Amino acid sequence: MKPMKISEAVVRRLPVYLQVLNDLHMRDVQTVSSQELGNRLDLNPAQIRKDLAYFGDFGRKGIGYDVTYLIEKIKQILKLDQPLNVALVGAGNLGRALCNYNMYLKDNMKITAVFDINPSMIGVSINGLTVLPMEKLAETIQDLSIRIGIITVPAAEAQNVADQFVEAGVDGILNFAPTILRVQDQVRIHYANFTTELMSLAYYLNEEENEDEADLD
Repeated sequence: MKPMKISEAVVRRLPVYLQVLNDLHMRDVQTVSSQELGNRLDLNPAQIRKDLAYFGDFGRKGIGYDVTYLIEKIKQILKLDQPLNVALVGAGNLGRALCNYNMYLKDNMKITAVFDINPSMIGVSINGLTVLPMEKLAETIQDLSIRIGIITVPAAEAQNVADQFVEAGVDGILNFAPTILRVQDQVRIHYANFTTELMSLAYYLNEEENEDEADLD
């Protein structure tokens, strides 16, 4: 029997659940119901129960979810129960901001290496990470067992960086460059494009305005 395929929407909600659960844990909350989680996230509690049920039976009827236990289980599902090293290429403003964000991460996923092609950036320290030349990319990825690469370079350079990541053996790429990348099927790419997100947000603002105008007709 083939393993059940979990939809991307479900996987993307799991880190959101984890963030809320970590906040509850910091507040010494021991248990939480799907209703309480739904209220915090503005989600249907049934959706939360369904999402979690794909991976196991984590709740107890009439009691809810043990916060600490559920945190551990979601970390296991997301493979955050073990060190997951990340490499970043592009030590510009965005790249530096992402490296500095490392200090706020409490899970095992960390940026452990940063690279740039600009000679003036080589050797610069960013939050304890020394910017390395691109010539050391493959070697470093192998030495640190890096599995994820982040691209924060201009669009014209992004495909070349992606190719180097793939050749070095990464399994996934998070691309901040405003361009579509072409890689082998076994490498997964996620896009973080500020421009498209802002444009789609503008659409919904216009949609609300159009509805208001329609109500006045």
